[in-house]
Parts: sequence; C-alpha cells; structure tokens
Amino acid sequence: MIANLHSHLEGRVRPATAAELAVELGLPGADWERALELDAPADLTVYLAKVAASYPFFAEPAALARITREAVVDAAADGQDYLELRFGPTTHVRPGTDLDAVVAAACAGLAEGVAESGIRAGLVLAALRHEGGETARAVAEAAVRADGVVGFDLAGDELRFPELEPYAPAFGIAAAGGLGLTCHAAEAAPGAAALQALDLLGVSRIGHGAHVAGDPAVLRAVAERGAVIEICPTSNVFTGAVASVAAHPAPVFVEAGVRVVLGDDNPRQTGSPLSRERTIAASLGVDLAALDAASLDAAFLTDSERRALTG
Repeated sequence: MIANLHSHLEGRVRPATAAELAVELGLPGADWERALELDAPADLTVYLAKVAASYPFFAEPAALARITREAVVDAAADGQDYLELRFGPTTHVRPGTDLDAVVAAACAGLAEGVAESGIRAGLVLAALRHEGGETARAVAEAAVRADGVVGFDLAGDELRFPELEPYAPAFGIAAAGGLGLTCHAAEAAPGAAALQALDLLGVSRIGHGAHVAGDPAVLRAVAERGAVIEICPTSNVFTGAVASVAAHPAPVFVEAGVRVVLGDDNPRQTGSPLSRERTIAASLGVDLAALDAASLDAAFLTDSERRALTG
C-alpha cells in the first residue's frame, strides 16, 4: 500500500483550476503555475507565505469542494492508494460560510474524489498556531462532528509560535472523539519540541521532526516510545529545516529505530509529488517496504479499513 500521510490541501491546487477560479472569483490574472511554486529554499515563514497564495481560491464552498476532489484524483494518478489530506479550515471561513460549512465542503469534495478515483482518503483538520487555543478547540469540535475527518493536527509557523500548552485541550477533544493525532513539531524548533508534542498533546505522529535527529536524547526517546515521524524531504529543504535532500535525517531516524512514513507536504509549491518523494526516500536508504508497512500501521484507519486496503 502506497500511502501519503502528510499532504496539505492548500498545496495541491491545480494551476488550471486556479486560473478558472480566479476569473469566477474576480481575482487578478496571473501565471498561476509560477505564482504557486516556490523559487528557492528559504525558511518556514517564507514557505508558508507562498502556500497562502492559494487561499483566495477557497473563498466559496463549491470551489473548496472542487479543489478537494481534484486533490484526491491527482493523488490516485500519482499512484497513491491512501491519502490523508490536511488543511486549516479556519483560514477559509467567510461571512455566510462558517467553520462547519467549510469542513462540510471539504468532506463532500473528498467523497467525490474517492468515488471518482477509487482510492481511500480521509481529512485531517489542522488548528493553526497563530490562532490560539480557543480557536483550536473549535476546530477539534468541528472535526469530531464531521463525517470524513480522520485526524487532528497543529500546523503553522513554529518559529513564531512555538508554545504547545494552549492546544492541549483541543487535542483532548479530538482524542475523545476517536480521531488520530499528529503535530507539526521540531521542523523549525529544536528537537525537544517533538517530545513536548508527545507529552502535552498525546500525538502518535510527528510532522517533519527534522531537528529530532540533532538531539541524541530526544531521538532515543522518540524511538523508545514508538512515535512515528512523517518525513517530507523536498519540503524540508524549501523550509530550511535541512540544507539539502542529501542531508535529510531520514537515515539517522532509521538507524535509531524510529519508524518513518512519507508525505509530499505541499507538492504544488515544491514540485515534488509523493512518487518523487519515494524515489528520494529510497536514495536516502529508506527501505520502501518497511516504510509502507509503517504507513499502514500508523495511518488513521480502523482495523477493518486497514484490512480492506491490504486485501
């Protein structure tokens, strides 16, 4: 089973769709392929600003549903069997479109994409660091209410908003509702942020976690606790988390006994879909069979869904 366990909806907007929606929504014309892609590596703040260039296209529920459907179809075309598609729904709330309506539109698009493509997919709702704990609680409550949401995440600018304590109640709500838990951590912050996410938020997976490799004590603790790190090598270069693909810490994780799974993060911005990330992971010494087994185990699936994917 080829699984994509870390991929953002806002990073999967087709340029052709962007051009059409720009006309419908009255946005200025642009070369959207160029406008949505990163020019060169920088830091996480610059990276997120480029991702935010897609936000205007999510202004209407129908557009959001379309982008979600196309994201699932494109994942299938890339050879993926299972996609966890995460996004920050509060970013797309507008007058007349509340949080539940945003989530419902994404869920509808996801269902359409699954029906069209034949792959399995689920949504992971992300609270955003800069919006604070109360908003995170609202996102968690919306996630628990929705049909099609399988997980809960904390994303956003870890450089500017490193604290995790304010989000613990939201993760408690998501856990009580049966959702899988993951958190972007130790991507821009030191490796200890990953342990904080495990301890304070109760997550089973760490998004990116690049700086875990630089702290032997944290690396050992992550391995001992069976936590899974979602690696996205190309994206980590663009955010400045690693200096180059060759310098990615995936081999360090594997050597330490840390299980890794793979995602393509924001493939429109980086130009690197999961199929390319798998090639990169293999070049780093990651055993793809072991990665696929870890992905099946760590995916936010029920046991019956897991059996269906392997049957």
